[in-house]
Formats: sequence, structure tokens, C-alpha cells
Amino acid sequence: MSTYKPNAKILPFVLLALLGILFIYDAGVEQEIVSPEIISETLLLPSQNTSGIQTKKIHIVKEGENLSLIFEKYQVSLNNTYKIFRKDKSDEVKKILPNDRLEFIFLGEELQEIHIHKGPLLSYKIEVFPQILIKRIDKKPVLLNSFKTGVIESSFYLAGLKNDIPESVIMDLAYIFGWDIDFVFDIRVGDRFKILYETPFVDGQQIENGSILFAEFYNQNNRYTAIRYKGKNKKWEYFNEFGGSLEKAFLRAPLDFAYVSSHFNPNRRHPILNTIRAHNGVDYAAKRGTPIRSTGEGVIQSVGWKSGYGRTIVIRHGGEITTLYAHLEKYHPSISKGIKISQGQTIGFVGDSGLATAPHLHYEFRIGEKRTDPLKVALPSASPLAQSKMNQFQESKNNYIEIADQLLSKDPNENLFR
Repeated sequence: MSTYKPNAKILPFVLLALLGILFIYDAGVEQEIVSPEIISETLLLPSQNTSGIQTKKIHIVKEGENLSLIFEKYQVSLNNTYKIFRKDKSDEVKKILPNDRLEFIFLGEELQEIHIHKGPLLSYKIEVFPQILIKRIDKKPVLLNSFKTGVIESSFYLAGLKNDIPESVIMDLAYIFGWDIDFVFDIRVGDRFKILYETPFVDGQQIENGSILFAEFYNQNNRYTAIRYKGKNKKWEYFNEFGGSLEKAFLRAPLDFAYVSSHFNPNRRHPILNTIRAHNGVDYAAKRGTPIRSTGEGVIQSVGWKSGYGRTIVIRHGGEITTLYAHLEKYHPSISKGIKISQGQTIGFVGDSGLATAPHLHYEFRIGEKRTDPLKVALPSASPLAQSKMNQFQESKNNYIEIADQLLSKDPNENLFR
């Protein structure tokens, strides 16, 4: 057996070859690992361009401002102002009032449109670019019906609030029935009422207080009905179920229920308490400064101090009727002898002048020299609805009653009205 012995002379060449192979292999690995491909790209970003951005400036009209000055403030050119005013031939745009809302719409620095809002139902759109155009925009409100009932436990006002009736509707109901019911003296625990009213909305926002369509008030076993309908001069009025006007020559009470009820803390006692029926008239105990209203249209017969009555006003009405208001704190500044007074007009304020131990109003209703109980005297009504309108009135009445009956069936007080 022979043994191979490498030649010492070629050994250096072998080692050199091995080193070369290792070098080549190592260089390839290093290049693969640490030399990734690098891609670079330069992006040129454009400078910000504001010419296409829409902006809006808002102005609320203040007392004493006019459209010319407002336009100048918001850089409406004189040429455009002249063109707008020239196209506004009826002066509808120019007639602005305090709290009107103006909106100026810009595209970049250039004025595009002007919007003038004259309340929730009327606005004007003025296109400025590319040419002047004026467009009137009228909105129709959405009318939503509401139905409520109430039972009086302590006061009519609190009964209304308890049943989530808006304060304005409570006051309107008291006014509507105020010719027949004295809401100071006549109201009793257990009296009840139901009411159907509509509220206008525009773009989801309430724009006015609710308006009563139909109401019934049960007071001491008497039922009073009010139905809204357009009477003389196409104005809304209220009539009973037979078309008789609820409006009468005199109001039952000389104190404004709305004022008294809306200015007291419901957690305290009502300011009108301890009422006393005097032999010559009626005494209304009320807080000092409560407005006193004339119960009927007439002429001031006398204003001044009247012995134990203190500061007193006497109003002369038709048919030898006079009304007297005594113990006033002061007179209304507009009151003087001989001037004409309208029904419901404020003539003075409750006080305790003369022989009075506490602030109150003494009220008398006289026919000739005879003093009459104001709470019982029969009061003449205004003219009834014209016979030519009765058919349409009956249709409206039946429609309101049908709606109210349907809603009453879902009301917790239903049994009290059936």
C-alpha cells in the first residue's frame, strides 16, 4: 500500500487558491447584505393657493346702521352698491332693521354673494359675481300640533307648568277666557282644561310662540269653549261653539294675570291671595307695583286723590258705566283727565295709598250711581261671526274637536273630560 505525500513545492499555490475562493465568496455576501438599492425622488410642492377658499363674514344690524355703511365696511365696491340699490326698486333690500343678519360670501378675496336675513321667514340672496342678481326667498313654517290637559290643584298657572305647557300659551289661555273668568276669584281646585295649539318651526327651530286652536275650560261646573277663526279684517279671533265672540266690552279682572303669574317664584305662595269681596266692589291683594289695566274702553273721567280711596282713577264708558280703581301707588305717565283709554291698557300700579293697610287694588263697576258686583254683572259681547261664515267655521270646529278627541284618548286625564 502506497502513501500519498503532497509535494511541498505546490502547497503554497493551494493555500493561495483557497484564500482567493474565500475572498470572492465573502465579498459577494457583504455586497448582498449591506449594499441595498437606494431610490430617491424629489417632489416639488406647489405654494398654498388661497384663491379657491370660500369664507363668510357675518354682520348683525345695530340701531342706527344703514346698508350703505355696512357695505362699505365689508368692502362692497361703490359700483356694486350702486347696481344693487338700482335693482332694488321697491326698497325691500335697503330697509334693514336692528338684528337683521347679513352674510358676505367671499371666494378668496373676491365677494361672491350677500345674504340678508330679515327674520326666519324672509331673506334676500344677492349674487354679486359674475353679475348683480337679487332673489327673494320666502320660507313656509312647519306647524306642529300639541295637545295638553291640566287639573288645578293650587293655581291655574302651576297646573299649566306641571303639564309642560309653554308659559306663553298659559298666558294666552288666561287672556282668551279672561272676558268670562276672573282668574283671581273664580278658579277652584278641581277645575280642568284641555288645549290644542300649534307651534311654527323653520329648519327645526321654533320661530314663534304656540297659537291656541281650540280650548275648553271647566270652571265650577261651567264649560267654556274657545275656537280660533278669522273674523273681521281677516284677523284671528276666538269664538264659542256657536260662533259667538268671546270678546266682551269689559274684562272680568283689572289685574294682568300674565304679569302677576310670570313674576313669582312657584316655590312660594302666589302673590294674589286673601282676596276680599267688599260691599262696594272687589279688593285684589297684590304686590306693590303690579300693573293695573282698564277693564274696558273709555275716557278718563278723573285722576287724583279721593279721600279714603287714595290715588284713584275713574273711567267713563258707554251706557252710563264707570269703573273705579283705588289705592294706587302711582299713575301711568300717559294717564291724564280726558284722554281715551283702550281695553287692557295699563293705567296705574298697585299700592296702599289712602285708607289701606297693605298693597291692594280696590275695583268698582258702576251703572249710573248704582254699584254693581263686577264678578257677577252680565257683560255684553262683541258681534258674533257672520252667518255667511258659519259653515266654514263649523268645519274648522269639528276638525279641531276630532283632533283633540283623538289625542285625548292617549291622555292620562281622559276620564275627567268624557
